[in-house]
Amino acid sequence: MEKFNLHHITRPSTLKDNAPLLILFHGYGSDENDLFSFATELPEELFIVSVRAPYPMQPYGNAWYAINFDADQGKWSDNEQAKQSRDLIATFIDQAIANYPVDKNNVSLLGFSQGCILSYAVALTYPEKVNNIIALSGYVNQDLFTVKDASNYKHLNFYCSHGTVDQVIPVDWARQAPKFLATLNIKHQFSEFPVGHGVAPQNFYEFKDWLQQLI
Repeated sequence: MEKFNLHHITRPSTLKDNAPLLILFHGYGSDENDLFSFATELPEELFIVSVRAPYPMQPYGNAWYAINFDADQGKWSDNEQAKQSRDLIATFIDQAIANYPVDKNNVSLLGFSQGCILSYAVALTYPEKVNNIIALSGYVNQDLFTVKDASNYKHLNFYCSHGTVDQVIPVDWARQAPKFLATLNIKHQFSEFPVGHGVAPQNFYEFKDWLQQLI
């Protein structure tokens, strides 16, 4: 049996053991190298893992689940495939904890776009596996999880952000996230930046400071 179910790259921590773990999940059509560029700027004590989505695309890049852009049907997401990836990620978290010198009680997720949508789904399905979630340029897809009693979520903390001129995922979709999290009494922060589908420098520095205080 393989140690890991998903391909990934790592940046070890300066700590020899019990390091806080940060796992990065890229967006549709990208790969593990994309968000890994953040690693050099993030706290040295973090053990950082950047994961490649399981579905290869042509001619390059990867996806967590299929998105159909057929104009006749309108854009739709393969929710069943997304749930499969959600569960792959949950298993991967366990594998990372078992194989790397990290603290199982200090696990943070950072997802961009499709990776963000799945980070929400993982945290809300398997809240016992994670602590902090950085949700960039995505939204809460309630088809990907069944809401548990709010008591399961009391330790979670979300940093959510979005570009006000995002042409891929409308900012209005993202604005539903803080409302949804509030209904479950989940700690959260929501920020908007005057950019498109991407992470502005001030956005990066804000979530870096947010994370620094929690690890």
